[in-house]
Parts: sequence; C-alpha cells; structure tokens
Amino acid sequence: MPRVAVEGSLTHIRKMLRDNGYEVVDLGNWQQMVDAVVITGQNVNVLNDQSKSITGAPVINAEGMTADEVFHAVHVRLSPTKHR
Repeated sequence: MPRVAVEGSLTHIRKMLRDNGYEVVDLGNWQQMVDAVVITGQNVNVLNDQSKSITGAPVINAEGMTADEVFHAVHVRLSPTKHR
C-alpha cells in the first residue's frame, strides 16, 4: 500500500486518499519513508528541498486543487503505468 504524508490541515484530502487505498501519515513524521508528500502552498519553500532529500518522494502542492485533483496527481505519480 503506497504511503503518503499529508499536511494536517488537508483533512478532506487525507480522507480521499485513505478511501482509495493509500496509507496516510502526518507530514512531520519523517521516521517513516513515504512515496509522496502533499502540502499546501504556504510550505513550499520550507519543505521543497528538504522533503526530496529526506524521502526522495515527489512533493505535490495542493494549493488551489480539489481533493479529486490531488488524488489524481498522487495516483499518476505513484502508478507504475504511463499516464497522459
């Protein structure tokens, strides 16, 4: 099951990911390796380089996106098949 770290304020996105088979962990929990990181735009400068170097995972900025759009972005990045 893919593991996604999600910023705490994004509760609707956390629920959407859980309901669709993803394991969701708190954003600040770097003890666990994650497959993707979902943040709001306000943390881009703080986490962008650090997240990539610690986890090697893609960082998805959810600012201005619906829960469906964020789910699609996570799914596309973590899916083993090619998407357009």
